[in-house]
Amino acid sequence: MSGGAVSGGRAVGVFACFAAAYFMSYGLRSVNAVIAPDLLAQFGLTNAQLGSLSSAYFLSFAAMQLPLGIWLDRFGARRTNAVLLLVAALGCAVFALAGGLTGLWIGRALVGVGVAGALMSALKGYRFWYSAQRQQSLAAWMLVAGTLGALSVTVPVQAALPVVGWRGVFWVAAALVLAASLALWFGLPRDEERSLSPPTGGGAIWLGYAQVFASAHFWRYGLVAIVVLSSFMSMQTLWAGPWFVQVLGLDARAAARALFAFNFVLMLSFLGLGVLLPRLERRGWGVGRLIPFVIVAVVAVEIAIALEHSPSAWWLWLLLAVVATPLTAVQPFVSLGFPQALTGRAYTAFNLLTFSSAFVNQWLFGVVVDAFKAGGADAAHAFGAALLAWQLPQLAVLAAVLFWRTQAPAANVELN
Repeated sequence: MSGGAVSGGRAVGVFACFAAAYFMSYGLRSVNAVIAPDLLAQFGLTNAQLGSLSSAYFLSFAAMQLPLGIWLDRFGARRTNAVLLLVAALGCAVFALAGGLTGLWIGRALVGVGVAGALMSALKGYRFWYSAQRQQSLAAWMLVAGTLGALSVTVPVQAALPVVGWRGVFWVAAALVLAASLALWFGLPRDEERSLSPPTGGGAIWLGYAQVFASAHFWRYGLVAIVVLSSFMSMQTLWAGPWFVQVLGLDARAAARALFAFNFVLMLSFLGLGVLLPRLERRGWGVGRLIPFVIVAVVAVEIAIALEHSPSAWWLWLLLAVVATPLTAVQPFVSLGFPQALTGRAYTAFNLLTFSSAFVNQWLFGVVVDAFKAGGADAAHAFGAALLAWQLPQLAVLAAVLFWRTQAPAANVELN
């Protein structure tokens, strides 16, 4: 058991506190996919501006990752997560009060700062409060909690918009995030903080990050995060909604139902991954061997999505949710390739790559769509052409993963 192991109702309570925070983090990450039509109509935003606005979350989230690793080691999971969530609540309030693009962007960025530690703090806390045998199942259940957050901002938010508007949605979110912060502060044990080692000198901490970023093993699979995983995240959390409306011609309610189905299938896929991945690894199909096939499947499905514009084509997005799910296994795979002392920094360094790239992907996709529209393409063909263009860098990453052989620093062995 871990140093401060919990059991029974206390174990459920610890998980519930962290899960509530991650539920809100994922919901706030995804909500713009539903409210995008309202923002476009009220503020006259271009697709590029909408992409920049939504991706402010990813930019600020990414900027927090390196200091987050230090704060978690110095202050503990409870204090770090609870305090940061106060910033997220402030961001929701700023977004709700915004009178233009600048206010929306600042609010969205503050939300990204505030929820930046929702998952990482949970994983750190679980290492202390739960046995090693429960870590994988806890991580899977956290992904389920996050996907439930994404589900909560589809049909429920669409139903609430005519009543409270998008501003009211963010006022409710501010209250819920504040409640999650209070639950963490008052509901979690304090023993993890008493176990923390004295602060390490800043030079030593940053030297550890330097070792991570100097690793070819880190960059080989980091390319998957930079291009493929971050692209899927940008689609899931923003562009799927406009795609259903502008490409497939669905109305707002039908688009919300399609988003609900997409995220529901994603949740089931996370559950399935938690069950299947250990079995595949026992049969010699570890993450390193599996990822090239995953990239091929993602590219194939996205090409089909780009080419098929009939209203019934929304089901292709359900298939994308299934085939893209194993991409999330790359982060723990990479992190476990480092010595234990560097695992936390490997996690947050990988997060930095993923979320900074998601910022670029989400913004740049809107820029490319607008460029095709300026060239005379209608909305459906502009979106389709942009998604086809996205396949070129993904195929380049596939080649890198297949032909670039690297060694894991911890084991000093080649990983296929």
